[in-house]
Amino acid sequence: MNDSLRHAIERAAGFESDAQWRRVGATGWGDAWSLAQRDRRHFVKLAHENRGDMLDCEADGLRAIASTKTIRVPNLIAVGAHGHETYLVIEWLDMTPAIDGFAAGRALARMHRAAPPCGPAGQRFGWHRDNWIGGTSQANVWSDDWCTFFRDRRLAPQLALAEANGFRGSVQRDGERVLARLPSLLRAHDAQPSLVHGDLWSGNAATLVSGEPVIYDPAVYVGDREVDIAMTGLFGGFGREFVEAYGTEWPIDAGYPLRRDVYNLYHLLNHLNLFGSGYRARVEQTLARILAATG
Repeated sequence: MNDSLRHAIERAAGFESDAQWRRVGATGWGDAWSLAQRDRRHFVKLAHENRGDMLDCEADGLRAIASTKTIRVPNLIAVGAHGHETYLVIEWLDMTPAIDGFAAGRALARMHRAAPPCGPAGQRFGWHRDNWIGGTSQANVWSDDWCTFFRDRRLAPQLALAEANGFRGSVQRDGERVLARLPSLLRAHDAQPSLVHGDLWSGNAATLVSGEPVIYDPAVYVGDREVDIAMTGLFGGFGREFVEAYGTEWPIDAGYPLRRDVYNLYHLLNHLNLFGSGYRARVEQTLARILAATG
């Protein structure tokens, strides 16, 4: 990182000169840094300008979740650009990766119960802007029908991307069959619009040293709350207590296990598109399970 960029970020964050920088990690599209001065410390993400929208969307998601006043997210300090680089500055939180399932489940349910925004014509599902799911663009054009939204903004684009990436055969054949069956899978379910985190795996949740749950790296939109619950079980880390605690605040609707597979198919397809054929077997197994349950 050059001095000009360092100074621009320090000014945006309200730091004086002689701040201490330490590189703490990296993603596929940028670096992560610690920025500290005396008793203040922040977490800084960088991305090249061709990925800069990702950081602006992350800031937008953090604002949205914070506005519900239900679950902790890192405070947003600054987001901006300098030269060919973009940056996001958030508060540094001392966390443990272990997730307190009881506290996190209840807090997430309260977030889902908070009144969400709606589209310009009162549409119930979508968001005011497109954003990102990992390194993949995520379309959020508003729709008043959840089944239509999930088919046209989630599964269909991922299947099209998988085909462009060379994943054809059973992925496309069974994927098209699932798309055709979505009305029978989802329209009987009265999905209530909720603000959702959108990418809630264990790597995007933790517990503060105080014991308070915290979530971050959101891919927010207004959707069926079950998309978040489903993803917490996809890669582990949340545990049974999480779902039980969530249910004490807002019981999960009947038929959820099948919808869990449908919703997690979106993330498995995204992982297939981002990381390659190592995810193909899980995609194929999930498609087969959905089709078998609806045959």
